[in-house]
Amino acid sequence: MPPESCCQEHVCNISCPQPVPSPPKGFGIAVLVSIALSFLVGITTFLCVKGRADNFFVAGRSLSLPVVAITLASQSLDSNALLSNANFSFKFHFYDGAVIPIGLSLSLFLNALFFASKINREQLLTLPDLFAKTYGRTMEVLVSLATIVSFLFLLAGNLVGLASILTYTLKLEPVTAVWIATFAVWAYTATGGLFSVAYTDLVQSAIGWVGCVACAFWFIRNVSPGAPEPSRGFPGYIYPDALGDAGICDAYGGVSCIFNSSLCCFRASNITDNGAFPLGDQAVFAKQMFSHTALSPFPNALLWNWATIVILGFGNLAALDFQARCMASRTPRVAKLGCIIGGCLTLIVGIPFSYLGAITRVFFGPDSVHASFNADSCNTLLGLPSCAEWLPDEQAFLHLLTRKAPAILGGWCLIGLVAASMSTSDGAILAMGTVFSRNLLRQLSPLFPHALRRERLLLLARLSTLLFAVAAGAIASFSASITGTLLIVAFDVVLATVIAPMFGCFYAHKPSARAALLSFGTGAIVRIVLQFVLHRDGSFLLPYSAKEFLNYGMAASLKEPLFVDNAADRMWDPTQESCAQEPFRDYSGVDSLTSFAASVIVFVAVQFIERYTGSLFCFPGDSPCEIEGSCEDNTESGEKIGLDESCERESGSNDMDTPSPGTGTIAGRV
Repeated sequence: MPPESCCQEHVCNISCPQPVPSPPKGFGIAVLVSIALSFLVGITTFLCVKGRADNFFVAGRSLSLPVVAITLASQSLDSNALLSNANFSFKFHFYDGAVIPIGLSLSLFLNALFFASKINREQLLTLPDLFAKTYGRTMEVLVSLATIVSFLFLLAGNLVGLASILTYTLKLEPVTAVWIATFAVWAYTATGGLFSVAYTDLVQSAIGWVGCVACAFWFIRNVSPGAPEPSRGFPGYIYPDALGDAGICDAYGGVSCIFNSSLCCFRASNITDNGAFPLGDQAVFAKQMFSHTALSPFPNALLWNWATIVILGFGNLAALDFQARCMASRTPRVAKLGCIIGGCLTLIVGIPFSYLGAITRVFFGPDSVHASFNADSCNTLLGLPSCAEWLPDEQAFLHLLTRKAPAILGGWCLIGLVAASMSTSDGAILAMGTVFSRNLLRQLSPLFPHALRRERLLLLARLSTLLFAVAAGAIASFSASITGTLLIVAFDVVLATVIAPMFGCFYAHKPSARAALLSFGTGAIVRIVLQFVLHRDGSFLLPYSAKEFLNYGMAASLKEPLFVDNAADRMWDPTQESCAQEPFRDYSGVDSLTSFAASVIVFVAVQFIERYTGSLFCFPGDSPCEIEGSCEDNTESGEKIGLDESCERESGSNDMDTPSPGTGTIAGRV
């Protein structure tokens, strides 16, 4: 039952929001069964690892094309991405959610074009290995740290997504749900490694994707219209057109208004709503990605949406789990084709979820009986002196699945979301543990030669996964309502630091360790500085001069809105009782694009300068090296290839056309 009284009813005469009933217990059981099934598959693969590191890290380099394509798509189609997609398109509009699968699929297509086959040929275990072979130990360590930080946020976002489903279906506390999700994902990842990831992904695709796509298309086919229609209104509501125009007024049987007979008003016998969509809504606004006023009278986060595509499209190229699957592919061709197919699958499954945003607004949007408004808010453009700001329900999409879809389809889709979250989470944990043990702890082997032997690499990787699972669980427990933002932050980190040097590994002539170091450092510094210098208000909206880009003000009056028929002295007059609205002012996206551009410019500039001057300077660990132990050998003593000798050889004018040490297998053959 709705509450007896609420602010929006007392202040604005809008009915109190009706609560949505809790989901039936069967949905909670389905979620638990899904987790148990994924857990069982992962634990079973413990037998496949057989104590071998290459089995644990890259599945013995044995993955076939179907497995590679499915596992790559699975890393894109996680609960973090799918729930964020549906939630953003519900709260804002289609492309605010669709940019997520678009960006992730773009990343797979770019990876197929530039990296997949080349990385597979290098016979690497981790992405930082590539930087060690090209730029040396220092860049290996820096890239390892950057990618681990990136994946902590990625994992945290997935744990939040999985926890939100557990919280909703099992009525758990959010923090409890986060830690249950953390333990379940960690346990089977630590045992089975990439074998558990790969075969869990197969289970996910067989069960989850079909359910998600079937549920999405059921809604698209059966809910008509697929977006909120023009508002029917309430007693006194004025329609935006006139009697006899064959428009909204006539469609709803409107009548002449009492106080102004030239206007068309709501007919008392009609079904009522809140008048939130005078002209109706649309499933998609075609110009949303090209005009900042495309969603008028509401603002459009144009720059942020394009920035999201760039962040995910390019930043995800440094995703440890994506590249691990390329390394584990049976052949370079399998790696390349797997990326292309995975990108297509990402679009096929992800885009329908963007359409569900408008459908969710039909049932749980501002014109629904469940709508909640901030009574202390006004907006002049909307003609509302109070109750102007709609407060979207964070669980609206889960309500849609459990209350508006057939039970089988809704439960099937929930299982798919859970499987997707489990899949990406275990891949993230595995990737961090692998990089930590192989690329960071290995640097300490001269100090602890017996404790850090290669034979103990697998054990160290398994132990370190617990550390990262707990760290991500801690981040998730403090960010229970933040999913999509964590996904974007994850790849924002590596976009600013890793991507430019990564392209240099294969596409620069004699890739320079100094160019990589300065590019990494410049991108990181610019990103950090702009994080604190640029203004942010949480809206993701630039301060355009258009009237749509004014934030809600505090309630200006208790009088009637401008679209309600009443006596003149009872109508709100904005010129007399003004709504004090400040412009939106959020430069999110500018920092990401600027730091990426700075990183690219510095890398290209240093490469160009050193082509004619030789090495600009030297630093420890700037010698390219083979992965298995030779990094340590290059700097272990003055008798071996040391810092000064390496720099001297690289800077000699007679050696300008000679590949630098260690790059012959990478840049030297491109």
